[in-house]
Amino acid sequence: MIRLTRDIEDAVRTEGEMAYPHECCGLILGSQDDPDGTSRRAFRALPIDNSREGEARRRRFEIRPGDFVRAEREALAAGVEVIGIYHSHPDHPAVPSDYDLSHALPFYSYLIVSVEQGKAGEITSWRLAADRGTFVPESVETGGP
Repeated sequence: MIRLTRDIEDAVRTEGEMAYPHECCGLILGSQDDPDGTSRRAFRALPIDNSREGEARRRRFEIRPGDFVRAEREALAAGVEVIGIYHSHPDHPAVPSDYDLSHALPFYSYLIVSVEQGKAGEITSWRLAADRGTFVPESVETGGP
């Protein structure tokens, strides 16, 4: 499970709408709620510029290594860690694509917000399965400031 504040949920939705018809992307900073990492608490959504060019931005996102390093440093300074990656799916369901699977890394939550005709809809979260061959749905709990 991943716990999001309403502010984080709103930020991800707003960013998805603002980026439409392109994909937005960013990182989720937070902490593990339990030793096995099955429960996480998000403290901040960190927007990252989608570094894909032109029309590729409509169906793909890319985070530059330098942006990831910057986020890792911000998380370390705040006493938290990068726990997830989020992005939008313009005019598509909030379900991971084959591309998402082939680029996924273990240990992260993958939040996807569906943006239909410019309006953010469902937010889902996924974790890479132990065999790395598929995603497993992760429950999303929202609430609080």
